[in-house]
Order: sequence, then structure tokens, then C-alpha cells
Amino acid sequence: MGHRNHEEQNHHQAADSLANLFTKANHDLLVVQYRLEKEFQQIYPDNANPMKLVSRIKKIQEELSSLTEQCRELLSAKQDLIDKARTTLVGNRNLLQRMQASTGIPRTRDSDDPAFNNFNQIIDEWTVQVRSRIGDEMQESDSEDINKLLFSAIVQSN
Repeated sequence: MGHRNHEEQNHHQAADSLANLFTKANHDLLVVQYRLEKEFQQIYPDNANPMKLVSRIKKIQEELSSLTEQCRELLSAKQDLIDKARTTLVGNRNLLQRMQASTGIPRTRDSDDPAFNNFNQIIDEWTVQVRSRIGDEMQESDSEDINKLLFSAIVQSN
């Protein structure tokens, strides 16, 4: 039993001295950080302080990946909304035309349907806007890829 108690005491002493070493190292690092900050404040103007610039860059890098993912999710949700709206509008329009035909009413032409024309105009404008940002290289892309094209253009331009 005495031998085990002696081992525990040595073990605790070793752990205590290691904890003290870490505490001293932490204190030394804080002193170095304080001295560097003070030196940088004296040498550089506030907006050019390298430590602050590095800190801001790291923060921006952390936020960028999160914002990128959120942007992808938002564009994906937007594209789903556009696809569902297109499917619903075209389906309803076709149903209306069939009903008109079955009742003998003249069918509404595309040019006479303002809602359908406005929707197509918005989609066409969006497509032109995206393609103008990325250039002519992607002219052959499907309209379903418009959001991906826009996102890649935004990311590449930044």
C-alpha cells in the first residue's frame, strides 16, 4: 500500500509540474503577444497593423465558406421554386386550353396570355443577366443550370 501511495504522489507531482509548465508557457506567450501588439501599434497605423489584418483575414475566410454554402442552398431553393412555378404555370395553362377547347371557346394564344408572357420574360431576363456575367462560353447551358452559372460567376469575380 505504501508503494502505491508513493506512486500516486509521484504521479500527481509530475502532473502538477506539467500543469505549471503549461501555465508558465501560456503566460510567456501572452507576454510576447502583448509586446508584439504594442510594437505594432507604435510602428503601424491602426488600419495597417499586420496582426489585425491577419485576424480579419482569418475571420473572413471562416465566414466565406459558410456564406458560400448558404448561397448554394439559396440558389438551389430558388431554382426549385422556378422549376415548380414553371411546371405549375405550364400545367395550368395547358389545362385551361383543354377546357377552352372542350367548351368551344377559342384557345388563348401565348401572345394573349400576360401571366405566361411575364413569367417567360422574367426567366429570359434572368438567363441573359447570368450569361452576360459569365461571357459567351456557357451559351449552350440549360436554363436549369443558370443558378450554378451565376454562382460560379460571382465567386470567380470576387
